[in-house]
Amino acid sequence: MVQKGLQIGARLCGILAAMFVVSGASAQEGLTNNEVRIGILNDMSGPYSDSVGQGIVDAAQWAIDDFGGNMDGKPILLMNADTQLKADIASAIARRWIDENNVDALLTPAGTATTMAALELAKLRGITILNTGGVSSDLSGKACSELSTHWIIDTYAAAKLGVKAGAIVGAKSWFFVTADYAFGENLQRDAENEIRSTGGKTLGSVRAPINTMDFSSFLLTAQSSRADIIAMANAGGDTLNSLKQAGEFGIRAGGQKLIGLITNTSDIHALGLEAAQGLMLSDSYFWDRDDATRAFAKRFEAKFKRYPSQNHAAAYSATLHYLRAIKAAGTDNAKSVNAKMREMPVNDFFALNGTIRQDGRMIPSYVYLLEAKKPADSRSGWDLYNLIEKVPGDQAYRPLNQGGCPLVKN
Repeated sequence: MVQKGLQIGARLCGILAAMFVVSGASAQEGLTNNEVRIGILNDMSGPYSDSVGQGIVDAAQWAIDDFGGNMDGKPILLMNADTQLKADIASAIARRWIDENNVDALLTPAGTATTMAALELAKLRGITILNTGGVSSDLSGKACSELSTHWIIDTYAAAKLGVKAGAIVGAKSWFFVTADYAFGENLQRDAENEIRSTGGKTLGSVRAPINTMDFSSFLLTAQSSRADIIAMANAGGDTLNSLKQAGEFGIRAGGQKLIGLITNTSDIHALGLEAAQGLMLSDSYFWDRDDATRAFAKRFEAKFKRYPSQNHAAAYSATLHYLRAIKAAGTDNAKSVNAKMREMPVNDFFALNGTIRQDGRMIPSYVYLLEAKKPADSRSGWDLYNLIEKVPGDQAYRPLNQGGCPLVKN
């Protein structure tokens, strides 16, 4: 009787275990709360607001609309909040969204610090990160995650193309005006590594706080260095202000070249071609590449009366690919979806048959080296660039085994 009881008990345990496995499997299938919810950690009023802001919300919504507006009849919802570019605020918003609103993914279009804060929380809570604004190469390097993807140009690629631009004009020496936070430090670090590898040298640098209005002291120091190139290792409104004031100081007239390592279309438009002509820069979206990029630019202009930034284009691409991956995976479980995102090619106007590597870095067909046109060569208000070179994505971005991503086995 004891033996028979043990056999019955064993069979019962087996049935319960099988039920648990089936239940656990079903928990990984379908949509959490019968919806897909994406939260945008945005900059609505700060120095990056022109290149992100409301345009990001609309770009993500267009991706949802173009996908079909729903996931097999279930709603796809967007949430948006202004982080003020502060990591603690971004983290608090993300935590509330996860706990109270069951957010499935966080779209991070503005700032390395806020993206890093969201990424650390996402690792703990099992949430997808669609990074379309944090540009530090560390985000697909030592801070990489199986739950995050990196869409926009990063500091490695921007540095590589910036130094390529310097070589075109025969520059040998560099001086940096650098944003005094993690993004700027990473951008200068990656640029200096590239400069050394090509036989150039760095003569010095200055650190300017975010939202600096007066760059005069920094620019005077850069000018006195007599470096061949003064590189702006900053972004957004800081890039615009530093380039504008460099023109007022007559730096280019004195023979020194300027490079904006991370520069958006809106920056050059605001600066004007009279001041910007000849400025070289890199971008992950060139609106005049083909009919598809022009169509997105016109769609954006119809709503906002200006052309989109690379952040806007990347937000559309990342959102659309994420939704396609949920459809293919049959679940919004972050681990399953991100695995599917890495399996599927990224096909849209932004990426052109792109791939997502193990470290989360999205590799598009091209990254673009551009030069601001002379005013007389511009056909319209947003015809700002000459295309110098389409650099293949696998040449622009850091090799997979060199970033220090713990997911990558060397």
